[in-house]
Parts: sequence; C-alpha cells; structure tokens
Amino acid sequence: MSLDRSPDPLHDPSAPAPAPYAAAPEQLLLDSARLLAGQREVCIRHGNELYRLRHTRNDKLILTK
Repeated sequence: MSLDRSPDPLHDPSAPAPAPYAAAPEQLLLDSARLLAGQREVCIRHGNELYRLRHTRNDKLILTK
C-alpha cells in the first residue's frame, strides 16, 4: 500500500485564508432572527413534509424532520 505524502492545500498553514462568505446578488439572504421571529423553534413546511428549526442554548441552529 502506498501513502501519498503530497501537501494538502486545505491544511497548509501558510496558505491564505479563504475570503469571507458573501451572498451572490441574486441569492436571497434571510436573517435567522427574522426567520425565528423571537421564538426558539419554528416549523417549516417543505412540500408535504414538516421540519423543525431550533435555536439552541449554544447559539446553534438545528433542522430536523
């Protein structure tokens, strides 16, 4: 078995940091505070399915079916 020891550009500490995320002009950007409307959990209907979007105490968002 051969191990490839070539440098990994994703883990190269000398590589420049990626540019911060910027939404494309045509892409809709929704703020989570507006989406949650002061609630800790909201339901989202997608087709015939319901999903729950929760804002956790650790300031994370969790989407579950």
